[in-house]
Amino acid sequence: MRQSLVAGNWKMNGNREDSSTLLEGILAGMADIKAEVAVCPPAILVPLAVEKLAGSSVKVGGQNLDYHVSGAYTGEISGPMLKDAGCDYVIIGHSERREYYGDTDELVARKFEAAQEHGLVPILCVGESLEEREGGTTEAVVERQLDAVLEQHGIEAFKNAVIAYEPVWAIGTGKTATPEQAQEVHKFIRDKLAALDAAVAEGCRLLYGGSMKPDNAAELISQPDIDGGLIGGASLKAEDFLGICAAAS
Repeated sequence: MRQSLVAGNWKMNGNREDSSTLLEGILAGMADIKAEVAVCPPAILVPLAVEKLAGSSVKVGGQNLDYHVSGAYTGEISGPMLKDAGCDYVIIGHSERREYYGDTDELVARKFEAAQEHGLVPILCVGESLEEREGGTTEAVVERQLDAVLEQHGIEAFKNAVIAYEPVWAIGTGKTATPEQAQEVHKFIRDKLAALDAAVAEGCRLLYGGSMKPDNAAELISQPDIDGGLIGGASLKAEDFLGICAAAS
């Protein structure tokens, strides 16, 4: 039985004061939450999150990493740095990284490998744009993004990884894939993994990452192949985030 996971992606938001209040609010509502919960703040706020969440069940993750271990890579953060700071997870290949910062499928695969090499669980993001969905190429796009990792690292790598399906057209637009649309792609992902190894596919958690909110979370997560959510805007309000965590519980 897969345990649900709800991971909050704070993106480039927050300062120490606001983040402390948010974390305290999340902690105050965790008593009845049975899902696994993680927060992924900006790197500069990771130490604060680790400090505030110490002793709780809430995990901390990074939003990105460089695949190099160290060196002359100004502005970048490595896997060992994230691990040393107290992270358990790291988001890999988010659509914003792919679109704005040129993260290619090949680069994402290298980052995925680096995360696992340094003891971090990668949350691998895949998904299509509105143009790709309307063009009927959703499955081809998702398959290409998965294949980039599978061809380099094999199905065994997904024993210790999470996949987040994020329809790019539903991020920050207020649009949400219907539960049926989301389930269709999640099933496609699980079936693809199962064709290589049924046990790995059954154990791999698949998250929905397209504008999940408290009022639609239960219906989405009730789908057979949706195991939780990668939450953007709603993760910045403790009440909303906890509402989604409750739905996943």
